[in-house]
Amino acid sequence: MRTEPTDAEDRAARRRRWKALSVCLVAAFMTLLDVSIVNVALPSIREGLGASEAQLQWILSGYALTFGLVLVAAGRFGDARSRRAVFMFGLALFTVASAAAGAAPTILFLVLARLVQGVAGGVLNPQVAGLIQQLFRGAERGRAFGALGSVIGVATAVGPLLGGGLIAIAGPDEGWRWVFYVNIPVGVLALVLAWRLLPAPIYGERRGLDPLGVLLLGGGVVCVLLPLVQERQWHSDLKWLLMVAGAALIAAFVAWERRTRTPMVDLSLFRLRSYALGSAIALLYFAGFTAVFFIFVLYLQNGLGYSALGAGLAITPFAVGSGVASAAGGRIVARYGRPLVAVGLVVVLVGLGAAWVAVELHPGGGVAWATAAPLLVAGLGSGLVIAPNQTITLSEVRHTEGGSAAGVLQTGQRVGTATGIAAVGSVYFATLAGSHGDWAAAFRHGLVVIMVFVFAALVAAAIDLVTGGDGPRGR
Repeated sequence: MRTEPTDAEDRAARRRRWKALSVCLVAAFMTLLDVSIVNVALPSIREGLGASEAQLQWILSGYALTFGLVLVAAGRFGDARSRRAVFMFGLALFTVASAAAGAAPTILFLVLARLVQGVAGGVLNPQVAGLIQQLFRGAERGRAFGALGSVIGVATAVGPLLGGGLIAIAGPDEGWRWVFYVNIPVGVLALVLAWRLLPAPIYGERRGLDPLGVLLLGGGVVCVLLPLVQERQWHSDLKWLLMVAGAALIAAFVAWERRTRTPMVDLSLFRLRSYALGSAIALLYFAGFTAVFFIFVLYLQNGLGYSALGAGLAITPFAVGSGVASAAGGRIVARYGRPLVAVGLVVVLVGLGAAWVAVELHPGGGVAWATAAPLLVAGLGSGLVIAPNQTITLSEVRHTEGGSAAGVLQTGQRVGTATGIAAVGSVYFATLAGSHGDWAAAFRHGLVVIMVFVFAALVAAAIDLVTGGDGPRGR
């Protein structure tokens, strides 16, 4: 009796895996795009809804805050129950929240819709990495994570371009609404395809869901992120006491997870060198690279008077480089391992250094052309960092723990992003105030801080190489 699959069956199974992945990538692209696409719409939202600076900040920071809040718990829930069901719930909630945000009659309504969008994005994203762990093995898993890395890099960089294009087409009064409405048809189509293509549940050990662990970690993440995302709005230094409280709550979470028989996070993950060092690299790198777009858009739009579309076009070279290199990096990471990530970080530093020189030499209206090649180089380097590092970081994680492991990794990325924007933004605005409006100098100083974060990530990668780190191994 035949038990081995035929070649035709293997090919059919492979096609189905990649179709399932394509659905996951579309949904991940939407949620990650909404981190950056709203930046260029803020001036239109301010005019359309009469929003204050603090309210505009909550449109951005509220999304990041609730996104990071639920990542680990959602990943754990998907591992224990059904990744397909949790993915579809997050996708449906994100689509409905997008419709509500687009139709928002008041700024308060919009802020609340963004908070729900963030929750939905945080529910959905860990399932993507968990499904990749479940569906793919070996070199094929590297290619799948390469595709996800392309989505992360391109979504982050292309957001301002897409947002600017929608505002240019629909006009400043209604264009910001289409920044949210564009998610609706994509979300509906992805829901239908997810039901047809995503695999039925493969349950791990049916452990409890650790409600105390959820509360401790959730409280800790909020206390750490809140003063970072509200750094410019909360002027009192007392806000930093929240970070102390957050550290205490996370320490209590770790102590509880070691004692309970049904932990939300298997802390033995951090005894895997690939996971521990990869998480550190991700946190430090996301603190750097995501802040580039934040200060560059401010420099172009507020300092040089670029339109939303013009600012988006100026960032496109980074998106192109990142997309191309991520796909390539996913294919070759199994061969080269962590050295590939280290090379990528060096290339990013070279590109950012060249951008610094370009702005020093051409600080005026032609700066978009002057920085095009440096940003392309930085994007190529970024593509060799994000996808390969994620592949290596999760390479030794059992597929039954894939969602919760990815949730922890992505929470670190969100904390890194918030930390980087707070640190880079502080230097940027302090330079702007001290130089009486020298936007080019503010951008260059912010770029130096970004390069420090990227260099710190390179040091972490070098430690792995010097102490004998290995390439990815699937489990």
